[in-house]
Amino acid sequence: MRTPHRHLPWSVVGLGLAVALTASGCGGAPSDSPGAGGAAAAEEQEAGPLRISAIPDMDPSDLAEREEAMAVYLAEELGVEVEYVPVSDYAASVSLFGTGDLDLVFYGGLTGVQARLRTEGATVLAQRDIDERFRSVFIAHRDAGLEPVEDVAGLAELTDTRFTFGSESSTSGRLMPSYFLDQAGVDPAADLDGEPGFSGSHDLTIDLVESGSYEVGALNEQVWRSRTEAGTVDTETVQEIFMTPEYADYHWIGSPAVDEQLGDGFTADLRQALLDLDGSDPEEAALLEAYGAEAIIPSEASDHERIEEIGRTLGLIR
Repeated sequence: MRTPHRHLPWSVVGLGLAVALTASGCGGAPSDSPGAGGAAAAEEQEAGPLRISAIPDMDPSDLAEREEAMAVYLAEELGVEVEYVPVSDYAASVSLFGTGDLDLVFYGGLTGVQARLRTEGATVLAQRDIDERFRSVFIAHRDAGLEPVEDVAGLAELTDTRFTFGSESSTSGRLMPSYFLDQAGVDPAADLDGEPGFSGSHDLTIDLVESGSYEVGALNEQVWRSRTEAGTVDTETVQEIFMTPEYADYHWIGSPAVDEQLGDGFTADLRQALLDLDGSDPEEAALLEAYGAEAIIPSEASDHERIEEIGRTLGLIR
């Protein structure tokens, strides 16, 4: 379901306009005045907006709609300007976070670990209720002649198939599927029919398997369920063949510079604003639905120790 756009309240828009006018000398003391008003305006201008982002793991228009709605929610809760910054790929989100160009990012398990290892002082803030027990799905084109399997060992039947992952840095679309294939004795680099593909997103994984470009693919459970429930997957052509065991996945991470930019204690306020997203009004309920969740719950770095361990074993974290 697409999240309906909400408009920034006039109080937030007006605050940003007032700061801009003051800084440009259109109101109050002149811009070169040593007065306190000019200094305060300059300080507020330097603080800038809270810049939020998310890994591009789904249809870009749906992702932008969801994150823009989150920006509006946070602006209302925190009383600051919030800007959604789209990124081109998973690696870019980690890089931009590391250079201080992003303040709050909704990461997958692997990219979250990568971002924290690269950015000293980054803080895990929260996760969706579904993320502490997340799962991946293996799907197959029915013409591949594969039958659903009951356990990880059954994934051995994927030997010699044409297979695609999602993004190379995806937890649910690459890291954990690779791990479970390895547990079944399947080496993606040697035991498939050619090199595995990397679709770039969960939605595209479904589309590529449905089209027959690949016989099998792996993606996250949430996108698979959402697409099948919406009727945008031809289940006469594509079938689910395995649902993996559970693992911890997506979470929000805050930049170590947030308190310096927006005031002492802002990180704690940001965490609380995420946890307060409880669906208590129609807009919040729609936003939670867009995230595939019923609630936002606490999370901490230790939740993703297993992801880091697997990432190091597979050479995806160094």
